[in-house]
Amino acid sequence: MKNMVKLTALSILFYFCFIALSFAQDASIVGKWKTIDDKTGEPKSIVQIYEKDGKYFGQIKELFRKPGEDPDPVCDKCPDDDPRKDQLTKGMIIIKDLVKKNDKYSGGSILDPKEGKIYTCTLWIEEGKLMVRGYILFFYRTQTWHRVE
Repeated sequence: MKNMVKLTALSILFYFCFIALSFAQDASIVGKWKTIDDKTGEPKSIVQIYEKDGKYFGQIKELFRKPGEDPDPVCDKCPDDDPRKDQLTKGMIIIKDLVKKNDKYSGGSILDPKEGKIYTCTLWIEEGKLMVRGYILFFYRTQTWHRVE
C-alpha cells in the first residue's frame, strides 16, 4: 500500500513537472514568427527572434508581397541617421536590444520599415501568440504575431 501511494505521488509530481516545462518552452519568444499587420490583418513577414549576449533581436527572414509590389523593398523612410536607411528590408534587424524581465521583453526598440518609424518596444506571449507593442510617447500600436517554428 505504501509503495502504491509513493508511486501515485511520484507520478503526479512527474506530470506537473512535465506540464511546467511545456509552458516554460512555450513562453520563449525565440523562434520564427509570422507578423500580422494591425491595420489590415494580413500577414506581412516572417521574423526570426534570437538571443545574443542576454539581449533579444528580430530579423526579417521573409516578406509576403502582393502582385505589383516591389519584391525587394528598401527602408527609404528610415531616419537619415539610422544605418538601415535605404537598406533592403529582407534581412534587416528590426527588433534590437530587448531584455527579459519576468514574463515580458522590453528596453529595446522595433522599426516599422514601411513607415520608417522606430518605437520603444515590449513583447510578451499571450495564449501562445506573441504580442508586440510599440510606443511613441503615450501612443502605441499592438500587433499579434503567430509562431511558425
